[in-house]
Amino acid sequence: MKNSTFQIKRMDCSAEEQMVRMKLSDIAGIERLDFDLANRKLEVYHSGSIEQIASAIHELNLNDTYIGSEDAASVIPADSNDSHQRKLLWYVLLINAFFFVLEMTTGFISHSMGLVADSLDMLADALVYGLSLFAVGGSIIRKKKVAKVSGYFQFALAIMGFMEVIRRFFGYGETPEFRTMIIISLLALIGNAASLVILRRTKSDEAHIKASQIFTSNDVVINIGVMIAGVLVYFTTSRLPDLIVGTIVFAIVVRGAMSIMKLAK
Repeated sequence: MKNSTFQIKRMDCSAEEQMVRMKLSDIAGIERLDFDLANRKLEVYHSGSIEQIASAIHELNLNDTYIGSEDAASVIPADSNDSHQRKLLWYVLLINAFFFVLEMTTGFISHSMGLVADSLDMLADALVYGLSLFAVGGSIIRKKKVAKVSGYFQFALAIMGFMEVIRRFFGYGETPEFRTMIIISLLALIGNAASLVILRRTKSDEAHIKASQIFTSNDVVINIGVMIAGVLVYFTTSRLPDLIVGTIVFAIVVRGAMSIMKLAK
């Protein structure tokens, strides 16, 4: 039995953790996965060769580095409670789905591409948690088929978002309503924090304190970015801050869609 350690620099929130779990779920010989999101590290307890595990992680394009392996005298079995895990995943899936609808709706009403783009980022997380529900005690083949469809769907939405941003750069569309941008982004920030607490609360007695990890995640950076764009829209009376943030977030969504599609391999 070996204990192999990986540094995964882009694994900064629970959505990426779930992606790694799904990617490794069909590899034989893995006994346990220990995630350290704060330090972006993964320890894999496994028998056999490390090459297949390292290759699978690398396919997700999360900027991973294989640190090394050492002998593991014994492995403490991971808690296996599919029912409890499904319950937690359903909670965060519903939170992200709710904010996807809220941000998409208010984004169009307020003419904010930043909110629309952020809604797609929420959709991306919802898709990951939905796929995780398929993976918990589910069929690997079914999971991969859903991953492929979900990834293409998310990719298509992001491309349409890019096209709308380009159209607005050329002078079409109204100046976004900054108050809505700031308020809805703040609510989304709270939703992301709630998702993190739900997913991490069973890992240790200090899980509620570890909510500070959320400030290292892309989701919160995006939320703050939209809020800052709203402030700049107010001071400049220009749509450009919103369009710039929207462009950046759509690029992040495209990258996330490609990662989801990697799960189908």
